[in-house]
Amino acid sequence: MKPFVILAFAAAATALTGCAQFQPGRQDANAHNDASAASTPLVDFVIPADALGARDPQLTAVLAKVGALASKQPQPMTIRVAAPPQDFGYLNQSIRRGIATQRAGSVRVENVAAGSCRPYSVQVGPTQ
Repeated sequence: MKPFVILAFAAAATALTGCAQFQPGRQDANAHNDASAASTPLVDFVIPADALGARDPQLTAVLAKVGALASKQPQPMTIRVAAPPQDFGYLNQSIRRGIATQRAGSVRVENVAAGSCRPYSVQVGPTQ
């Protein structure tokens, strides 16, 4: 139930920013019939560029909840953040605020530099 709440909140925050756009180039992780359940992301959402640029408080709250969700999982998790390198500090700090201190060692934050043509995104999945 909690992952659904996080995803619903993320979708609402994205819609409220006014920049939610359908990304036809991104494939749904569930569309791969041969993919194992271990490779399916727990969370996968696009960060609106205007929310990131404005350091939107709703985005900050969603990122903290992503960190909290990842730290509550029984297996080690990786949070992959695709964004401009200059925003990694803000994004990582917002995510780490939600990670439980005692579980910090089992959650890895991975930064991927994204250019202007690639959507900014956050994915959470099991560490492989």
